[in-house]
This record gives sequence, structure tokens and C-alpha cells, in this order.
Amino acid sequence: MTSKEMAKTAYKALTEKKASDIRIIDISGISVLADYFIIADGSNQKQIEAMCDAVEEELYKADVHVKQVEGNHNSSWILMDYGDIIVHVFSKEDRLFYDLERIWGDGKFIDAAELEA
Repeated sequence: MTSKEMAKTAYKALTEKKASDIRIIDISGISVLADYFIIADGSNQKQIEAMCDAVEEELYKADVHVKQVEGNHNSSWILMDYGDIIVHVFSKEDRLFYDLERIWGDGKFIDAAELEA
């Protein structure tokens, strides 16, 4: 599975769990960490947990396994590292505080339609 297909799968899983303000940033040209960052937020702890579980389940079905998870189901920021993509799931407050979109602003912001292409 390509990194673009992984990003698309994660995006769809987040969308199904009603994630807010999902952003996809192509960082392949500016970092060796990953090809894509996917950033989303949830309105409460249960939703954040459901979003992470959905991403993990859908990528697992595609035989893609998480390499590392930072945070846990009680955290307000969970990072899921899949090697080629990194998924960040935040509470709204923590997302505003850490402002990853600004930090990684040199990356290319991609909309969902571009993942389909």
C-alpha cells in the first residue's frame, strides 16, 4: 500500500467517525519523518478514542500496522506513527495550542479530492 493510499484510508476512517477539520499535509519534500501528516480533532474523549480505533482498524485490514503510538485513550493528543504517514488526533484545545499546521506550513496542504487522484 502506498503512503497516499494509507493517507486516504486514514482520512476515510476519520471522516466516518465525524472528525473535525481534517487536514492532510504532504511533508515528503521537507522531512524524512513521513510522507503525510493527517491532523484531526474530536469534540470529546470518547470521540477521540473512536477516531483512533477506526484508523487503526481500517489500516490493519489493509495489512498496515502501527509502528508506535504516543498517548493513550485518556490523552487529549494521540499520535499514531505508521512510518509513511503520521496521524495526529487532538482535542480542540490542544490542537489550537500546538498548532501543527503552522509548524509544518512549508508542507503541501492537500484536500481529500487530491487523494482520490
